[in-house]
Amino acid sequence: MMRTPDMPGLAILKYRAADYQVVRSGRFVICAVSGVEIPLGELAYWSEARQEAYRSAIEATKALAG
Repeated sequence: MMRTPDMPGLAILKYRAADYQVVRSGRFVICAVSGVEIPLGELAYWSEARQEAYRSAIEATKALAG
């Protein structure tokens, strides 16, 4: 399912090395690998260089290995 930036509840973040900046408030972001919603309270993996969020270390490893 394709997610659009105007999806209700979708946060827009600017990912930095050790944290992120909220550009637009929301409840979740989308995993760049699996496409699942990640509640902001559970967000622990992302790439500053790619500006992508990942659901877990497994998805982060897949994204960064490819």
